[in-house]
Amino acid sequence: MTELTDLTLSQALEQLRARAVSAVELTRAVLQRIEQTDAALGAYLTVTADRALQDAEAADRARAAGDERPLLGVPLAIKDVFSTAGIETTCGSKILRGYKPVFTATVVQRLYDAGMVMLGKLNMDEFAMGSSTENSAFQLTRNPWNLERVPGGSSGGSAAAVAAGLAFGTLGTDTGGSIRLPGAFCGVAALKPSYGRCSRYGLVAFGSSLDCPGPLARTVEDVARILQVMAGHDPLDSTSVTQAVPDYHAALAGGVKGLRIGLPKEYFIAGIQPEVEQAVRAAVARLEALGAQVVEISLPHTDYSLPVYYIIAPAEASANLARYDGVRFGPRIEKGEMWPTYKATRSLFGAEVKRRIMLGTYALSAGYYDAYYGKAQAVRTLIKQDFDAAFKQVDVIATPVAPTTAFKIGQNVDDPLQMYLADVFTLPASLAGICGLNVPCGFDEAGLPIGLQLLGPAFGEDVILRAGYAYEQATDWHTRRPVLRNEA
Repeated sequence: MTELTDLTLSQALEQLRARAVSAVELTRAVLQRIEQTDAALGAYLTVTADRALQDAEAADRARAAGDERPLLGVPLAIKDVFSTAGIETTCGSKILRGYKPVFTATVVQRLYDAGMVMLGKLNMDEFAMGSSTENSAFQLTRNPWNLERVPGGSSGGSAAAVAAGLAFGTLGTDTGGSIRLPGAFCGVAALKPSYGRCSRYGLVAFGSSLDCPGPLARTVEDVARILQVMAGHDPLDSTSVTQAVPDYHAALAGGVKGLRIGLPKEYFIAGIQPEVEQAVRAAVARLEALGAQVVEISLPHTDYSLPVYYIIAPAEASANLARYDGVRFGPRIEKGEMWPTYKATRSLFGAEVKRRIMLGTYALSAGYYDAYYGKAQAVRTLIKQDFDAAFKQVDVIATPVAPTTAFKIGQNVDDPLQMYLADVFTLPASLAGICGLNVPCGFDEAGLPIGLQLLGPAFGEDVILRAGYAYEQATDWHTRRPVLRNEA
């Protein structure tokens, strides 16, 4: 018999609607699994068990009265970068320890309104800065497929929770790959929406021109269901667009026959793990066998994405994190005078956050702004133009998500450049503001998941979801589950 926590979100919803299981039963099963396994995994920073059971009881009463909201009774969890009224929101940082917002982020509120059962808040790299979730100030999150490996970052807690059956879906954020990379490392479906598709109101800012909220779940269908609820204009966020939201679930059934899939030569580079390249090329061949047309393309400015991102993102972080000074935001470590007080208070930031603040402040300083930040923005435009030109030839672009599978905990922690290189295939789409989807497409010899990245034009989420769903239906990678040590 299938355990309740092994169900996909869509399967759980089907059972809830058929009255085969109650929201309370479903929620208790997930809470029990969290209690049994999360001490080893470290996915959750806060588990809101009492709130979850209250939400579940309310969902069962609502369903009995005829309510059939799209996520009614489904237990979900939220990355700890989203404001949640009355629930601690730390962004994985000591500087926000104990902070309980008085308002809720728009995308979270939309999940509440759709009937979500709230399980808790998930671990992350501090202020979403990192590719491994080793930069959290509070705990280490481990990869469910191998507890000695990282889950990716910064949404590592979000991906690990889904992979291990500790939530039916989660919210993460993607600034330079922080949804897609952990999705690939943990073997779950993970979507970075186009910039402006989902509201950033209530999302604690890292890079304001890059941050995108998005869903992670076990299947592409599950991701589509969550995105349907999240997406849409928000008058509280001036960067959210007024463009109509398609029916993402209906779009899944279109298949890939006649779809043009671009394969960019710049993403198959020297140094890529051979198993990753083989799995991604095999996935593209499967899509071709399903009726898609594969086209070789070029994205010539891809090599500049890494340096451009690590000028723009730290510059925006420097501006956004200036508010945490013990006067406007954050705790105050009093040292008698202003500058010693500032210094003591900001010592609560971790090493990676300090590194990026310093890089960003330098890039924005007088005499360097034009040479670094201004030039980076100009090259960012060229990267976007590469994608604009490519999408005149193809409908979807297929690439690896990362050059390797999940690396060992501690392997890159003292080598920032190696850590940054983990995002080399996800950064271009973030800089261009387009959408990207991770779909599991295989495993390496060590049993670690490999991810296929499907990129679409701005607001083309329906197209990449359709392609991802078609691939998923033709393979069984998404049906495999990790076995944690205490289950073996």
